[in-house]
Amino acid sequence: MRIAISIGLLVFLAAVGVYAYEGLTVDAPVPTSGIVMFTIGIAVLGTVCVGLMGLLFYSSRRGYDEPPHVKR
Repeated sequence: MRIAISIGLLVFLAAVGVYAYEGLTVDAPVPTSGIVMFTIGIAVLGTVCVGLMGLLFYSSRRGYDEPPHVKR
């Protein structure tokens, strides 16, 4: 079963690689709206990453990551 899954994933990876290569070899210019959307996406992704890392450090410093202490 693992071999079948591995082969399926490798075929999928090859298909994605061919698709990406074909997309990169096209000489069509990117429209301005595409550049704006790409920039907005990068900004949102950066904001989410910074926010999640901040929450990670906050929870680590406040002790929220510690296992519960049960009094017996």
